[in-house]
This record gives sequence, structure tokens and C-alpha cells, in this order.
Amino acid sequence: MSGIETGAAPQDGASRNSVVQGDVARADVAKGDAGKGDAGKRPGATSTGRLARLLALVPYVVNRDAVALDEAAAAFGVTEKQLIDDLNMLWCVELRAPDPYCPIDLSYEGGEITVTEAESIARPLRLKADEAAALLVALRMLAGLPELHDRDALSRLIAKLEDAAGAAAQAAGKVAVEVETRGDTLARLRSAIDGRRRVHLTYYVPTRDENTERDVDPMRLLVVEGTTYLEGWCRRAEAVRLFRLDRVTDLAVLDVAADVPDDAEPIDVDAGLFRPSPQDEVVTMELTPRGRWVADSYPCESVTELGEGRLRIVLRTPDTRWVRALAMRLGDQGRIVSPPSLAGAVRGEAARALALYDLA
Repeated sequence: MSGIETGAAPQDGASRNSVVQGDVARADVAKGDAGKGDAGKRPGATSTGRLARLLALVPYVVNRDAVALDEAAAAFGVTEKQLIDDLNMLWCVELRAPDPYCPIDLSYEGGEITVTEAESIARPLRLKADEAAALLVALRMLAGLPELHDRDALSRLIAKLEDAAGAAAQAAGKVAVEVETRGDTLARLRSAIDGRRRVHLTYYVPTRDENTERDVDPMRLLVVEGTTYLEGWCRRAEAVRLFRLDRVTDLAVLDVAADVPDDAEPIDVDAGLFRPSPQDEVVTMELTPRGRWVADSYPCESVTELGEGRLRIVLRTPDTRWVRALAMRLGDQGRIVSPPSLAGAVRGEAARALALYDLA
């Protein structure tokens, strides 16, 4: 599912008509920035910072006919490069009603931003029943987050949408989405972020089936596809890492100031959560038509069609134990091709398992 990044609103009170860019799949749920580095301090660096900027950018320019790039960047509190990235993203905007194709013409050549053919954004937004229901489900999920600050405003919005949606609101009321978080853990992490304190985590790593101990300097909290993560500088890995809160088995806020390095960069979750390393093991697998689901369920470096519904996939992993377990689970739906040592290890495990049933 794709996501919309959002940005800081302009400082001079520009009007706030909305431009729909995509579906919201992820959002920051905390604005705290830990440590002294730029990672948590650059304006508009978070998803929530960018969405507000994208929603306000077109009407901001339209109300002024034309705006200099440096002036708009200053108004939104971002660099000119960040603003140009936003303008390039806005090329994707397309309004489909009432005409089949209603593009907004946008230009920033010569250091000046102009927007034409933008009359369509002034039309009232009319949602279909399924769109209204989906929006209500998402808003109710957001309202259920314990870290939500302006709950009253969201409650009023939900009430108005329910009143306008009619039957669609009743259908949406039958759907409940829960974001799994540990309330006490979340509260203590928010306290650590606000107080810029280091935390000590006991963290479960499923691929190794073990608990690990590590000190982390928190940077922010994220919700990605319904799962809450802590992003922070892991002092064990000496790198920025994401930690799923449902895998944090114990947490202590330390009486030590968080110290995020100046060059620590927030993880771009829009690029996916999987971060392969050059040191990872490269594994090649061949899948039958019944095993094709693996290519959709795991991050693959490449996927090649072999004909007759078969696939060859290449993936990277720092620990091959889960790959061996996957190969055993697949049975005749797939096999490991390389490295040969891993393929041989899986064949050996399969032979030992079959021997237990006298089937080898």
C-alpha cells in the first residue's frame, strides 16, 4: 500500500484546500526529535510534515498567481530542494470527476512557481459510498491511537462525515481496525522522546528466536501499515534501526541523555522496511506455480519468470535460518538453488525429518 507524505503548513496562513495524492498508509505518531543531529530536526522530514505541505502547496501558489521558489520554501520552512521534490510529486495528481482526466498544470521553471488549470480543486469533494466508508474506517483507527493530540477535532470530523455519508457510515461501523501497541511501552517511549533520554530494550528477534539487549537513542515513533515502530540510533549496531513495539519485551528509560549522531538519517519507510546489506547471504530459489506467493510475501532482489508459471527469485538475508524454515515449509512448491551449501543443508534437514516417519 502506498503512502502520502505530508509537510509543514505555510507560516503566513495560506488557504488549505486539499489535493488528493494517494491513500494514507503510514504516518508519524510522534513529533519528538531525539539527540542533537539533523535526523530529527529538518523541517518537513517526517511523513506528517510533508502531507500538510502537499495539501497546502497548490492553493498557496494559486492565491498568489506566481511565487518565487525561495519565497515558497521559506514560507513552508523547507529547503528549495525539498520543495522541488514536492512539486515533482504533485505531477502525479489527477482528479477524475466530472471529466475523465483533469490534470493541474504546474511549472517551476526560471525559479518561479506557477499553477494553471487548477479550478477543479475548488469543486466540493464528492465521495462514493465505498470511499466514504474507507475514510471513516481510517479516521476511527486514527482516533483510537493513544498518542493522538487533537482528539476533539477528529471526533467532530468523524461526526460530520457520518452525517453526510448515510448508509456508507453504517457499513463502516461494522469494520474495526486495531493498531497493536503496548500502551505502557508506548507511553514510556513518548516520555523518553520528549525528555531526550536513552532507552534500554529487550527485543525479540524472530529470525534467531532470541531476545537481545540493546541501548537505543530514540528519534521518533512511526505507524507503518498498522504496526507501530520505534526509530532510533541503536548503540549495538551503531546505526539507525526500526524496532517493532510488539517485539519489545522489556523497556527501561535510562538517566542518560540521548545522543543521536549528526549524520544519522531517518529511514525512508516509503522505500520499504527491508534494508539489505552487502554482507547478506544471496539466496536463489525456484518456485512452482503453487509457490509463487513467496515472491509477494518476501522482499526479493529480483524475480524472473521461468515459464509455465514457475519463478526464480533472488533475495538477501543476514541469517539463513528463516530461509531454511521457508524451504522446509514449501516442500515440493519450491527449492533453494544456491548457495549449494544452503541447498545441501535443507536436503539434509528434510531427510532427517522424513527418517523420523520411516519415509526416507
